[in-house]
Amino acid sequence: MSEAKSAESRPYHHGDLRRALVDAARRLLEAEGPSALSLRAVAREAGVSPAAPYHHFKDKAELLDAVAHEGWEMLQLAMLDAKARTQGREQLTALGISYVCFARDNPALYRVMYDAARDKEALPMDVEDANPENGNAYCMVRDTLIEHGADPSAETHLELATVAAWCAAHGLAEMAGFKQFEHLKAELGGERQFLDAVFNHMGLFPKDHDGC
Repeated sequence: MSEAKSAESRPYHHGDLRRALVDAARRLLEAEGPSALSLRAVAREAGVSPAAPYHHFKDKAELLDAVAHEGWEMLQLAMLDAKARTQGREQLTALGISYVCFARDNPALYRVMYDAARDKEALPMDVEDANPENGNAYCMVRDTLIEHGADPSAETHLELATVAAWCAAHGLAEMAGFKQFEHLKAELGGERQFLDAVFNHMGLFPKDHDGC
């Protein structure tokens, strides 16, 4: 019996097909990278028929959008946790470091998050639109700047400051693993101290934070 027919004949045990497919896509992404993702491969990984993904995703791009959406939610939760564990202006550093740590720990997912947004006219809703209860990652940076002295009435200045802070974290996430920086990490006492020092020298984030 062919693999497709075998999959077709298996009983469906998932209570939430969409959730099962996104979870399967993330497993493949982490193990083999974005090039390994296809609706057929995800169906095989989830243990469902090759036709099953089409109930929720018309193509691979829609599946990647769903995976990216989950990534933005994970980043939001990581940054919320980092902010909750710090006080005062140290929260700004905590947000930046948690962003870098997330990118370091989820490199394939992080890349998909930005690849999925690259061709869109606006930032992903997960970044751009505020959640009235706890905000999102981008709005969290903006609101934390306000909490610690930024003027909310100076809208252009505030938006530029938020973009600058976000880009600082994004740039450091891209470069923090470079081997050229190993001597600085050793001199400063570790990766966290290195990240903290870089943010401090950008003038965007204050010093002192208790770790990722």
